[in-house]
Amino acid sequence: MPALLAAAALTLAACSVGGAATGDTAVSRAPELAPDQKVSLTLESYNFGQAGAWSDTFTELLGDFQKQHPNITVTGQKPQGSSPNPATDSVSSVQAQLATGNPPDVAQLGFSDLEFAVNQLGAKPLDDLVGRDAVQANFGGAHPFAPKATTLGDLDGKTYGVPFVLSTPVLFINATLFKQAGLDPTKPPTTWDEVKADALAIAQKTGKDGVYVDCVTQSAKDWCLQSVVRSNGGHVISDDKKTLTYADAPAVGAISMLQDLVASGASPKLTQAQAVGTFARGDMGMILESSALQGTFAKGAKAGWELQGTGMPAFAGKPVVPTNSGAALFVFAKDPAKQRAAWELIQFLTSDEAYKTISTKIGYLPLRTGLVDDPNGLQAWAAKNPLVKTNIAQLNVMEPWVSFPGTDYLQVRDGMMKAIENVVLQGAPAQATLTTAQQQGTLLLTAGS
Repeated sequence: MPALLAAAALTLAACSVGGAATGDTAVSRAPELAPDQKVSLTLESYNFGQAGAWSDTFTELLGDFQKQHPNITVTGQKPQGSSPNPATDSVSSVQAQLATGNPPDVAQLGFSDLEFAVNQLGAKPLDDLVGRDAVQANFGGAHPFAPKATTLGDLDGKTYGVPFVLSTPVLFINATLFKQAGLDPTKPPTTWDEVKADALAIAQKTGKDGVYVDCVTQSAKDWCLQSVVRSNGGHVISDDKKTLTYADAPAVGAISMLQDLVASGASPKLTQAQAVGTFARGDMGMILESSALQGTFAKGAKAGWELQGTGMPAFAGKPVVPTNSGAALFVFAKDPAKQRAAWELIQFLTSDEAYKTISTKIGYLPLRTGLVDDPNGLQAWAAKNPLVKTNIAQLNVMEPWVSFPGTDYLQVRDGMMKAIENVVLQGAPAQATLTTAQQQGTLLLTAGS
């Protein structure tokens, strides 16, 4: 779920809300709606807080749903809050509305928020709400979900969130600057060493910025950072989620590589929003970003530069391990009729029809990946946007974006990312800075468990 604007850090109170007891979220089966039964829903999505293609596309989708379900009225709303990036306000917004007893019926929350959404916010288990067979059937159809995506909203063997939008890290390339620097854009860099060499060539020969890796700031969250660390053989937390590991040697090595890109002049010191704007203007050679930015960059390229792209770079001799960004749809409605209507909405928003709209108008990866080979689906669009195939290839080998556990999970994540930002952009000593942050994070991890 990547941002287009720099966002302030989101801080949550370390307490349970809305009466949701940890591990006690079982619900009764929601009955089918009568044909003439009127239901009103609220859908909270950060897409409604982002101007242009995001809000326009989601408003269009709700209009299409209304035509197919005239008995269900859906009101779209953005998260409550004042952060420049509305996605940053998503969890705190649901939390605040739960406290007043009026949460959104359906909310779009990031995959890194999964454990908190279930254990603290009380997201409803869909397997109980509509039946596991119905949940699994929704992942099927003419164009089934990519297998790797189907369990991203699962916790302890139950599905709570239906994966909705996601992408893997893509290295976008300004082919025009490549040519001006004497580089061949048809042979993009495949390793981080090659990225550094090409970025320095671009900076020295064109006067433009070389590369930006949107994995190193607090506002970027940690989905992309996890991919970089995993690709160097490291982790940010142990498999049992009891021990932070981002100060271990493989993680420190990965972060030190990113620091070297900045120290060498291959990468500028920019905020996330500044970097996105710079690349969109054609003033940067490469940026590692989410495919959700493809539409923004393609629009910028109309000003006279050529957009290309490739997969995430590797560390020499090691396989790339992409992780996913993005979000799932969760049900918070308590009324049985609203719960059933919420499931109808989720099915529509994750349908073939919806993904054709979302992919072509925003750029998100269609989780029903077979659509890109269907002449009646997204085949024509995919031919004009070959990066979608890069994303799908990485989706097939990706590892999930790992969430931190406990009530203080955001403080743990933000403390890690602040330390990484200090190392990469401010030149702080990597091992000492990450060790200190990890020690502080461990205290929060223990206190919030």
